Amino acid sequence: MLNHQLDRMYAALADGSRRTMVDRLSRGPATVKQLAEPLTMSLPAVLQHLRVLEESGLVRSEKVGRVRTCRLEPAALQQAEQWIADRRAGWTARLDRLEAFLEEDEQ
Repeated sequence: MLNHQLDRMYAALADGSRRTMVDRLSRGPATVKQLAEPLTMSLPAVLQHLRVLEESGLVRSEKVGRVRTCRLEPAALQQAEQWIADRRAGWTARLDRLEAFLEEDEQ
């Protein structure tokens, strides 16, 4: 399940427009109109990108009246960060073992 969720997150973040939206949301909640302002695309296209972000778990939105407000889901980003940290720890351990082996071989 976690790998499937990570796949969706990374696929969502693979698009520059969606990364722009996530960057904007990292500063606080925003309406769909606010998210669309810096992008050169139609409002329906913005909504499609938001749907991908919501399906990935990175963003959630709520509609009050006619205004849809979006928020970043920090827990989803923490999962991606943890996955990267786990990989980094594994590589660091391997490189440390290689360094120790090379030092031992030199002596």
